[in-house]
Amino acid sequence: MLSRFSCFVLARYVLAASLLAASVLRAAPAPTPAPPVALQPVWEAKLASFDEAAYDAQVEALFVRFEKSSARKIKPGAKKKVGLKIYTDSGPGLATPIPLVKAVIAALERRGYKDENIFLVGLNQLRLRLTGYLPSLVTGESPFKNQRVYVLESGKYYDPVWFYDSPLPARFDPIVTQKSLEGVDSNTSVEQDRKSFLATPLFLDADFWINLPVYTDHPTLGVNGALVNATLWNASNTARFFRSPANAPAAVAEMSAIPELRQTWLFSIASLEKYQYIGGPFFNSLYTDSEPLLWLSTDPVYLDSLMEKRMNKAREHNGFHPISDEIHTLDFAEQLGVGSEKSSPQRIIRISE
Repeated sequence: MLSRFSCFVLARYVLAASLLAASVLRAAPAPTPAPPVALQPVWEAKLASFDEAAYDAQVEALFVRFEKSSARKIKPGAKKKVGLKIYTDSGPGLATPIPLVKAVIAALERRGYKDENIFLVGLNQLRLRLTGYLPSLVTGESPFKNQRVYVLESGKYYDPVWFYDSPLPARFDPIVTQKSLEGVDSNTSVEQDRKSFLATPLFLDADFWINLPVYTDHPTLGVNGALVNATLWNASNTARFFRSPANAPAAVAEMSAIPELRQTWLFSIASLEKYQYIGGPFFNSLYTDSEPLLWLSTDPVYLDSLMEKRMNKAREHNGFHPISDEIHTLDFAEQLGVGSEKSSPQRIIRISE
């Protein structure tokens, strides 16, 4: 029996297969694109500093601008819960800023959400602890005493009904079977290896969820940011995609286009307090940059496109090659209707100077 999730994947896979083929066989006919999506803006706020007060003021301003523009009030719905997808997977030094998360929580509380009904979702227990999101083993203290932190790698938050079904698992791809990858169990079956289970609390347990990515480059994905934080870092068994450069971008695009995930994904908020332009996703302070800016958008493709331009500028300034234009993560996501890379001065709306 097909799950609701796998039915969606089968419908989408025809297009994804065309995208992959087009990236390898240049002479192949172009796939039929999805209908063009309406261009969504990025609201930009300038931070006076990176402390909690500065974040609190600008997050509130961004929330107000979003509500006014969308004619949608952020308020408790039937489930009365909100999920925050944070990023800690580059480890200490490059994680979603805690003052930003606290500011988002405060803005939600002002709109009627109870403290205990706002939960955080992260991938790895050790990195969540090292970055301050889980209580310290020394002091037992945490800045999030009233919020639950869901650790996805515990395996408790995946539902067998909701999975991404990859018809050609990387481990069984004859082109890449000679390569090894840490984290891929060579003893799993074909059925096990082809499934990645999606964390369901964000789209089943909450009225909506907010994506709080941090930006790094990535050798396989190009940009590790809004799209990846919402997909590969929000699911199980995703290390398998990194064995083939073509598999991971297609997986990110398909997963980001899942209707249930998109319908409950309110927007992404990205701080440019610190981002890494080369050597990622592993943190290296030598290759980080910082800008006192905070972005909010419902278009993760455009956010990632803006950051790709910034990363390439920093790479070229320091004598490095730009991110490979053979990585098609953003192209695939755009063709599936997730967002648009189209650049326009009108798409960036500055709400503070």
